[in-house]
Amino acid sequence: MSIGFLKQALNALQQQSNRHTPYRVNQYLKWLAPGLSVKRWLLISVGGVVLACLGLAIWVKLTPIFWVLKFFRRFLGFIADILPNYVSGPLVLILGLLLLLWGQSRTVGSVTSVLRTEGDEELVDVLLAHRRLYRGPKIVVIGGGTGLSTLLRGLKAYSANITAIVTVADDGGSSGRLRQEFGVLPPGDIRNCLAALASEEKLLTELFQYRFRAGDGLMGHSFGNLFLTAMSDITGDLERAVVASSKVLAIRGQVLPATLSDVRLWAELDDGRCIEGESKITEAGGNIAKIGCIPANPPALPAAIKALKEADYIIMGPGSLYTSVIPNLLVPEIADAIANAKVPKIYICNIMTQPGETQGYSVADHIRAIDFACGRALFNAVLVHTKAPSSLALVRYAKTNSHPVFLDREEVTKLGRRIIQGNVMEEDHIGCVRHNPQKLAKVVLRWYSKTHHGIWK
Repeated sequence: MSIGFLKQALNALQQQSNRHTPYRVNQYLKWLAPGLSVKRWLLISVGGVVLACLGLAIWVKLTPIFWVLKFFRRFLGFIADILPNYVSGPLVLILGLLLLLWGQSRTVGSVTSVLRTEGDEELVDVLLAHRRLYRGPKIVVIGGGTGLSTLLRGLKAYSANITAIVTVADDGGSSGRLRQEFGVLPPGDIRNCLAALASEEKLLTELFQYRFRAGDGLMGHSFGNLFLTAMSDITGDLERAVVASSKVLAIRGQVLPATLSDVRLWAELDDGRCIEGESKITEAGGNIAKIGCIPANPPALPAAIKALKEADYIIMGPGSLYTSVIPNLLVPEIADAIANAKVPKIYICNIMTQPGETQGYSVADHIRAIDFACGRALFNAVLVHTKAPSSLALVRYAKTNSHPVFLDREEVTKLGRRIIQGNVMEEDHIGCVRHNPQKLAKVVLRWYSKTHHGIWK
């Protein structure tokens, strides 16, 4: 009887293994990994069962326990007469362990079937990755445009404690139209960052970037911009709209506008012209001598200052120097918080110069522009791409007077910045150059891991 039941238990366990017994056993053992808090609750559960049985026994004055023990004594004595103890003992032990494994596997399987995310990834792997990400460093990234969302797309694989502080000075395209028609802060850059940090990034990016091609008033608008505009109207302001959207989209980290003020950029060119409006600055085609905003000295979002004070690592860029990176630093409280932070701070320099903003700029020129706009040095190091683009890309960009940013080492060293070099570029089939999210995140985090124990000034 016992051997027949043992065979049935073995067959059931074999079916449960799904033909990959070593893999399944490895997955079960992962539930006992440190940090998941499974072992302690399992032991507490066992203790609860023992105490409950003990309480029941005391309540009924041990009478049922006595007869149960007597029955088991006779039964075990009968088994011992047939099989010696060195055979029957291990058999009963194995049977008990098999029943325990079977029961626990079915229990875990039931829980997994409810909580498991779509796809082939095991729930225990999801939980371990979740714990690792939420133990990651507190990273604050400052910028705007596609450069910021590119960096976030790579960083979210290393930490869930990410804060993106985004410029709200955009006044072109769909964001500019919504700003004029509804009086909302421009949602474009925030939309890109939310999509980059979302769990279902590919689908959400396609949805948020979708632009209506027909319809009165809809043509040219992106769905993401309309979504954030509607959320702003429902919640009362852009900050609450972003928080609510973050929950709906289940993003990894948080996205914050630098300020809730209606900020407009102005730039003074070296030929004496004064240009107002973010989109018009680049279109003017001159060399920028000075940049500022209206109103001057806008108040920072308190949550952004809190994130900077608690940060383990601060990253600026990549992105358009004068219209994506510097606008955030024109908020005095943000610049002060960065300057006072005693943590590693790095600026990611663009790969190519940008016509209308940084034509002819070297790496040192980018640094000087940031220092001049803020009146002080804010970061410790600068990340520079090392590998030259292909001839196809060089010809393509030369047509618009754009060229690779030259690394003038001596000038950068004189400015007191450490140079971090790495191959962080990707290039498509038509010669379009961009930062690679994974390579970029890997390089900036490798530098952080080497330096975060130091004292920075």
